[in-house]
Amino acid sequence: MAVAGHALPEGRYGKAPARRSRRATALLVAAGLAVGGVVAYLGYKNLGTAPIEAERTSFANLPDNKMRLVFDLTRQTPDRAAVCIVRARTLDGGEGGRREVYIAPGPTRVQVTTVITSSAEPVTADIFGCSYQVPEYLSTTQPPTG
Repeated sequence: MAVAGHALPEGRYGKAPARRSRRATALLVAAGLAVGGVVAYLGYKNLGTAPIEAERTSFANLPDNKMRLVFDLTRQTPDRAAVCIVRARTLDGGEGGRREVYIAPGPTRVQVTTVITSSAEPVTADIFGCSYQVPEYLSTTQPPTG
């Protein structure tokens, strides 16, 4: 074996590494592509387009530390009920009030209006998140007990 024109001493550096066969290289590349495809699919399913999207349309202060919030809801499965958690924020950025809003099965796009009561004067309102996992107490016509 020679390096830059000089011969290396025999036996000092061990044997030259064995070359990988073309078949082994092809199998490794195929396995890497398969793993990459699975990761991409799972990422799309978990982080891709949300099944429910809510966008704030407007908000307005009301008397007695209340805030009216209007938002548009778009859902991929309109035959299922949904719930959105909305909140009012105070001047210091803290959450002054929170409310769960039940959205009955219906059209794909719906405009929702709700009023949030806050512990202090609210300055803004937003949608914390929406889900198809509606708590039973929201989906029943029975009044709350207690």
